[in-house]
Amino acid sequence: MATPLKIGIAGAGLLGRLTAWQLAHAGHQVSVFDPADGPLPSFDGQGAAGFTAAGMLSPLAELDATDPDLAERGWYSIDRWAQISARVARQGKHQPHFECNGSLLVAHGPDLGAAQRVLAHIEKGSRGWPQQVVPVDAARLHELEPALHASQGRLHAWLLPGEAAVCTPCMLKALHASAPNVQWHWQQRVTTLRAAADASTGAQLETTAPDGSTASTHSFDWVFDLRGAGARDATPVRGVRGETVWLHAPGVELRRAVRLLHPRHRVYLVPRRKDVIFLGASELESDDRSEVSLRSAVELMAAAHSIIPALAEARIVRLDRNLRPALPDNRPEIHIEDGLVRINGLYRHGWLLAPSLVDDALARTELVT
Repeated sequence: MATPLKIGIAGAGLLGRLTAWQLAHAGHQVSVFDPADGPLPSFDGQGAAGFTAAGMLSPLAELDATDPDLAERGWYSIDRWAQISARVARQGKHQPHFECNGSLLVAHGPDLGAAQRVLAHIEKGSRGWPQQVVPVDAARLHELEPALHASQGRLHAWLLPGEAAVCTPCMLKALHASAPNVQWHWQQRVTTLRAAADASTGAQLETTAPDGSTASTHSFDWVFDLRGAGARDATPVRGVRGETVWLHAPGVELRRAVRLLHPRHRVYLVPRRKDVIFLGASELESDDRSEVSLRSAVELMAAAHSIIPALAEARIVRLDRNLRPALPDNRPEIHIEDGLVRINGLYRHGWLLAPSLVDDALARTELVT
């Protein structure tokens, strides 16, 4: 085990909680600072983007929108999420709800041409991988997802084996609750992080209360800047708006994540616990955190209804939105200097990339061995 050190973390979102969890289990003294009121989601567009995300772990499907090297990190992350979930579950208090059942791509008949262009991108990027897209006929689709088959066979479908999904609120709550001896400092906004100037001061971070009334400086052996879109003071990060819909659909069984391939939309449906289905797709170059737009809500729900007619009687539980943190090239970045680590730019691939990036950073700093 690495020598126990004092670690300060700015940000209690996905990266912050996962890093705190890893470091705490390695025996370090960890303090996390975040402006939120507490560890639970607010669903008001202001909190951690990880709560709003779908939690799809889809290296194959993401080849349509990302580079193969990033998608390859996703296979590593799927294995790590399985390990993390199992360890959390063994503690007996939390069930983070990780499933590895593959995912489906579907397309309506008139959209087959657009779907084939996406599949060509995926095939090109996945050459040499053991996991490959598998065409699914009507009988097999009925076996895999009876609710989709109820669309009377008008759907083309493809299985993406090995892909997975995690319930994002469940996992974030579990990471917070099962990280041993972490000090969580809520309502503390980090304003500045500094690398270590010398051995006597160490690395530092400065915090203020939400109203700016009090300021404090904290010294650590290492500090981590994991603030996502909140790190604009130090990183050229921008927000990319995403909008989602949560539906309560008793009696509608969905066993795995489904993506609808459409010339204009990439709508996805992800099953959650207690008869809830999560819908998402929108990706807007905007820092707007206001409520979900009518257009997005209508398009998401109409697309979902077009492939699962039984959703007509579903009830809208929540409309949510948040900002994904993206760097100019839409690729993530790990920056390390004396006592300071910055990880940012996860864009639309946060849950797919987080374990790989965190493990990479912790290995390079030798904080976890």
